[in-house]
Amino acid sequence: MNIEKDSVITMHYIVKNSHGEEIDSSRDGEPMTFLHGQGFLISGLENELTGKTVGDKFECKIEAADAYGVYHDELVQALPISVFDAIEEIHEGMQLRASTDQGEQSVIITEITDETVTVDGNHPLAGVDLEFNVEIIAVRAATEEELAHGHVHAEGGCGSHHHHEDDCCDGDHKH
Repeated sequence: MNIEKDSVITMHYIVKNSHGEEIDSSRDGEPMTFLHGQGFLISGLENELTGKTVGDKFECKIEAADAYGVYHDELVQALPISVFDAIEEIHEGMQLRASTDQGEQSVIITEITDETVTVDGNHPLAGVDLEFNVEIIAVRAATEEELAHGHVHAEGGCGSHHHHEDDCCDGDHKH
């Protein structure tokens, strides 16, 4: 079976940045299983997977724009340290949710001085070209329940009672 939208894929992967530094890998653990075409993966890798089948091994380079996006300088902001008075302890590298004009957004504290805290709303891998090494372990059609819920279920279902799509599996899946 070739990979297409709504296929359930199980794969091993290694991902590196353009300098060859390993960022993540499934090789020392369980392979990743996901519902293809549902936004679980970056778009560039989803595009590369389409049409592949069990046993395929390949390498691909994904440009930043098709990975975690380009880096936007305007998402970096220095704020008065007093904005963070309600937070017990802050440190560089800390990730926070911030209310912005565009709604809730994740930001990372990149610098703290006596007067300001610099936050960055870019994804940590924004602007980074990625290199993947992938091995397709299994491909199958998704079940009707998986399609309705938008994610893969373990044998016996996902173990959650679905009242709304928004609270599917108590928020355990990510896109």
